[in-house]
Amino acid sequence: MNLVLALDTSTPAVTAGVVRLPDQVLAERVTLDARAHAERLTPNVLAALADAALTMADLDAVVVGCGPGPFTGLRVGMASAAAYGHALGIPVHGVCSLDAIGVQTTGDVLVVTDARRREVYWARYRGGVRTGGPGVNAPADVDPGAARAVAGSPEHAALFGLPVCEPVHPTPAGLVAAVSDWSEQPAPLVALYLRRPDAKPLAARR
Repeated sequence: MNLVLALDTSTPAVTAGVVRLPDQVLAERVTLDARAHAERLTPNVLAALADAALTMADLDAVVVGCGPGPFTGLRVGMASAAAYGHALGIPVHGVCSLDAIGVQTTGDVLVVTDARRREVYWARYRGGVRTGGPGVNAPADVDPGAARAVAGSPEHAALFGLPVCEPVHPTPAGLVAAVSDWSEQPAPLVALYLRRPDAKPLAARR
């Protein structure tokens, strides 16, 4: 295994990149638009492959962020990753999107991303390893623990009165680094929504 396609649509960043293991980013394309996941992901994938002078047939694996994130955007990346894996006959690894940010931090860090409804998705990290979360809460209800900085969504990170650090969204390098063992058969993709769906079955509404 050598060349990995990395995807994430758990935040407003529509991210696609090609990484040569263990950590050489060959190309990446990112579009910041919370309403354009479906429109921009495939063009970003094709552009990243072209930038790296590669084709789909050159890929050995796919890694995708599985959230937490809003349902509509998140399913675009996960469905695309599953489709690429199926069509190419290559493994698809799912990772926590917060881990893809946290793994690139040092020291004690809180990672937050926009959960809408005046809430944030969060997790705590020490030396790039998750020590708490993931969870979804109002910022005032999130315990930063020993965090000395906050990574992730800058406007939400700023609510904690701590220094803001990068990354601000999952990157191809972070997604690849969040896979603990590339030699293992990946588990089925499972989305981390962390919320009950808004829609309720008819029986539940009666």
